[in-house]
Amino acid sequence: MSIAPPLSITFLGTGTSSGVPMIGCTCAVCTSADPRDNRLRSSIWIRSAQTSLVVDAGPDFRTQMLRRSVQSLDAILLTHAHKDHIAGLDDVRAYNHFQHRPMAVYADPRTEEAIRRDFYYAFSDTKYPGTPSIELVSIEDEPFTVGDIPVLPIRVMHLRMPVLGFRFGDFTYITDANFIEESELDKIRGSRVLVLNALRKEKHLSHFTLSEAVELARALEVPQVYLTHISHQLGLHEAIEAELPTGIQLGYDGLQFELK
Repeated sequence: MSIAPPLSITFLGTGTSSGVPMIGCTCAVCTSADPRDNRLRSSIWIRSAQTSLVVDAGPDFRTQMLRRSVQSLDAILLTHAHKDHIAGLDDVRAYNHFQHRPMAVYADPRTEEAIRRDFYYAFSDTKYPGTPSIELVSIEDEPFTVGDIPVLPIRVMHLRMPVLGFRFGDFTYITDANFIEESELDKIRGSRVLVLNALRKEKHLSHFTLSEAVELARALEVPQVYLTHISHQLGLHEAIEAELPTGIQLGYDGLQFELK
């Protein structure tokens, strides 16, 4: 794995597809006064001294960029084509305007097809003024570099749907998974920090449960693990955090750490 420069990593969102609070829900989590129980759709911001990139641009993309004052953005990496991971791409228009260039969007062929379909107007031969300008960069399993940040794609399964995770030097980010082949697990081993999805305690057909995520994290022996893509069904942040073993924590919106 290529050596990455020092990185700053910020959780932009740690919620599942409905976000937390969920519309219409009055459960203890959705009505909690603890700001850590408020979760936008899952996304992460990674910066080096030279490069700024985001993994996934869901429906909360605009809010996330404003909330964290992301003034410069070089690229967006997409894990897969579900709406909670791509629906905010129209808002790259602001970066097009201020940065005077298309937004580089890295996606596998399946995700690229969905983007071309859902944001067809961005790829029209006769564009309407103000439409987003997107430069699609096709990726599969081969390593690539964004600016000075090396990226290793990791193929995981979301039920029957292939999804990409990414390793950036000593940091690995996995979301929307419930199965990872041994050969792909080998790509994660040796990470210093791992982010892994943990939807809820009850079994789910396409996401790791809390116990499954903890078991996998222990097997991989990554010293620091943060859990993400969290549903209101998991429980209150403070209560779940108290149940977790040393070295495994719940992520929350705004959590930031540095890797040197």
